[in-house]
Order: sequence, then C-alpha cells, then structure tokens
Amino acid sequence: MIDQADNDPMLVVRDLTKQYSTTVLDRVTFDLHAGEIHALLGANGAGKSTLCRIISGLVQPTGGEMVLSGQVFAPTTKQAAESVGVQIIQQELNLIPTLSVAENLMLTRLPSRGGVINHRELHRRARCALDRFALEDVGTETLVGSLGVGRQQMVEIAAALDLDCKILILDEPTAALSANETERLFEWLARLREQQVGIIYISHRLDEVARLADRVTVLRDGKSVCTQQTAGLTTNAMVDLMTGQRDDSAESHRHMSFTRDRIAMRVEGLSRGELLQDVSLEVRAGERLGIAGLVGSGRTELLRAIFGADVAQVGQVQLGETAVARRFHHPSQAVAAGMVMVTEDRKQNGLLLQQSIRVNTTLCALRRDFSRGGVIRRRAEEDSADRMCRKMETRCTSIAQIVSTLSGGNQQKVVVGKWLARDADVFLFDEPTRGIDVAARLRIFRLFESLARDGKALVIVSSDLDELLETCDRIVVMSAGRLVANFDRETWSHEKIMQAAFSGYVDRTGAVQVTGDLDGTGA
Repeated sequence: MIDQADNDPMLVVRDLTKQYSTTVLDRVTFDLHAGEIHALLGANGAGKSTLCRIISGLVQPTGGEMVLSGQVFAPTTKQAAESVGVQIIQQELNLIPTLSVAENLMLTRLPSRGGVINHRELHRRARCALDRFALEDVGTETLVGSLGVGRQQMVEIAAALDLDCKILILDEPTAALSANETERLFEWLARLREQQVGIIYISHRLDEVARLADRVTVLRDGKSVCTQQTAGLTTNAMVDLMTGQRDDSAESHRHMSFTRDRIAMRVEGLSRGELLQDVSLEVRAGERLGIAGLVGSGRTELLRAIFGADVAQVGQVQLGETAVARRFHHPSQAVAAGMVMVTEDRKQNGLLLQQSIRVNTTLCALRRDFSRGGVIRRRAEEDSADRMCRKMETRCTSIAQIVSTLSGGNQQKVVVGKWLARDADVFLFDEPTRGIDVAARLRIFRLFESLARDGKALVIVSSDLDELLETCDRIVVMSAGRLVANFDRETWSHEKIMQAAFSGYVDRTGAVQVTGDLDGTGA
C-alpha cells in the first residue's frame, strides 16, 4: 500500500461533467497516485465507465478538467491517451474475431518493412506477450473468434500489459475469468503496482476490491459520494455507500422450492464431438437447475446445443411430457417449441446495440404479439417495453434510448426482458449476472424465484458457484464435456462439486490434466 502523504497524485480530476440528454457525470472529483490501486464503486449507471472512458480519451467531457503528471490532460482520442501512457481494458471485449491472436495483440504496432508485415516477428512478439501472462496454451495463429469469452478477455488484458503505461484502467476484468486466471491477473497487478503504475479498478465483486484496492471512490447517480481507504471497510459498508441505505441482502433468505412433478425438458444423449459427450438430464417445471464446471468443461456448449445455436451430432431434446423428442437445428425452432436462452455474450449475441430499448424488448415476439397484417402495432410495442423496463428497473431516459448507450448491467436487463416479453416454458441462462452490480444481481435472483413460482423451468450456467448454491434447487456438474455428477441441496458442498468438476481431467495415475479451476469458488 502506498503512502499518499509522501507524494502528489499522478492524475487529478476536478469537477468532471458529462451530459447527454441527461447528466451522467455531475462535477465528479477523483485522483490517482502512482503505485496505487484505486477502485471505483457504484451501481450500474452510476457513471463509473463514463468517467474511465473520458480519462482514456474515448468520450469528451462537457465540463471540468484533468491534470496528469502536472500537465493539463485533455485527450481527444484513445490514441492520444495511449501516447501518454493511459491504457484501458473495457468491460465489453474489443477484439476482432476474424483476426488471429497475434494480429489482435499487435494490431496498433504490426512489425513491417516497406509496408509488408513481418509475420515471423509478429508471432515472436505475440508469443512473448502471451508467455509473460502464462498463456502458453493459446496459439498465436488461432482466430480470436474461436476462443471462449474468458480466453478472449485474457488475450485483451495481455495486450494491454505488454505495453508500457502510467495508468491502467480495468473495467470488470475478471467477469469472464476462472479462479486461476483471476489469480494470475492479481499477480500481474501487484507487479505493476511495484513498478509505480496507477491502476483504476472497477468491479462488482466486492471481495476483489477489499483484497486489491488501496482506496475506493464511490459514485452514485453520476456524483462522487466519497473517497475512503479500503482498510477496515467491509463489503456490506461498500454496498451501503453505493446504495445510500443499509444493505439487507446479507440477511439470510430462506430458499423456497417450487419444483413440480411434471417434466419440462428432457435431454437424452446429446453429443457434439469432444466438446459434448452423451449428456442426458431432466429439469422439472418450477425447478432451478444449475450447471457447474471448469472453464471449457462444456457448460456453454451444452446450452447452445440444447437451444440449436450449435447443432448436436447425436441426441434429442424433449420439451414437455407429451412433445416429440427432436434435435433443434436452429434457435428459431427452440423458441417456437417454448424455450428461450439468455446468452453469455450480450454484445455479440444478445442485442441489436444500435436499436432502441423498445425494438430490442419486443423483437422476439414481434410477429406474434406486436403486428397485424404485416403492420407493427406501435402502441402495443411501447406498452410492453414500458412494462418490462419497470419490471426490470432498467435505468434509462426512455424506451427510445439506444441500447449501446446503456451501462452493461442495464443492457443485461434488456436482454432478459426481451425473453420475458416473449414468454416460454423453459429458460436457459448463460452467465446471467456477468458484469452487473449487487442490486441488479439480487433483482435477477428474485426474477429466478418468480419464474420458478410460475412453473417455468430454469437452467442456469454461472461462473460463480456461490451464486448457484444460493439460487438453485439442484446442481449438475460438467467435466471434460461430460455430465459427471448431480447434487441436491441436501447433498452438495463446495468440495464435492470441485472434486466432480476435476474428475474428467484425472488420468489413470491420478494426475490432474487441467490448469483451470472452478470459477468464483474462492476455494
């Protein structure tokens, strides 16, 4: 921890203001010392990301000033900020999926001579950058689009850490990382702090903030509420500061089961190469079924195969006890049969980012509920979108607001809301709380309970095992593409689930053949 009394701040932000149709930053004050990890806390929409985007040159302020190393700092582009040592890793990935890992890592500094790229040097430099971040298993020639979200996040972080910088801004950097990947990142942050790099850290995982940060600054409704030393500040106290009221979420909430006898979905022998091997399971009406496992264990692949986003080679899915078992070849078939899916990557697969909240909310039910004779029923659309915004407590100026201008957590609410507007019997959720704040996470948990009470079947994949333990009636475990264990609330524990998750990676000698870990277990 640095001694702030002995040095002046490296970065000073004074009265920073940003206005769109509404004021999103209102005279915010902030400072950062060299060698400090300074956390920004606040609910979704509080202004954290906007502040960081201004510091990194991505957004221009309406008012206020910044000073960096004693000089006026007013970057008009991201490149201008980078030229003086400010690097940012944003919450949403900014990689080009059709380019290789090496090309993404070195995109702004491709080695070339006479306009011709030196591919040997390109891959050599990329290999060094990956190896420094212990990513030996990621090939430099691999297309980024073929990597999972967690690995893509690691590549983007490795690219930033390969550059010399004075200030590193990290916006929800661990949201898609496994426990081992997170530990690797923390080790790098400790080294950067020793090298006097100033780090601005945004995370809704308050245990990370308590562990890493020297100080926290809390934003609420676009205003800076306070700046405090992290030492002695409990996570409950952090929530109180963010919400402006005492946090009652820590009080125990008795889990209620709404599971019924009726089978809502039966999966039999689903297989897709090595990614998915002979998976069978059942989920009942009103049941919340969690799927745990390591990164790459097949959790997301299973949901995508069930939903028809990836076509399984073998196996069948039956929705309801009387329906004909089939293998879906396109998501539209699954939706028509009464199943919907909230995807892991809302930016790429969940939203039309340049369209309004209204368009996104009603799109999936447009033909069925909001058109007549080929003409869109605009009033019905608006009424439905309004109801869903109120139900999800989405922070927005109106349902006409473009989705890309919302915070990440509010974008997630729109993704969930569009499927609630469509309705279904079976809901598949892949990382439903990724990158959202504590209050929004609790709202999602209450939504799970409400859907279960209404007799809907829920299948939930989450990187946070504690989240599954809190919300689910039953948890199954994937390991190396297979379903290896099934636990109910009376029989599960962290230890048992972890043992099951590793079981598919143990060879005959008993040696573990995987370097991952259960995400978010904290074990």
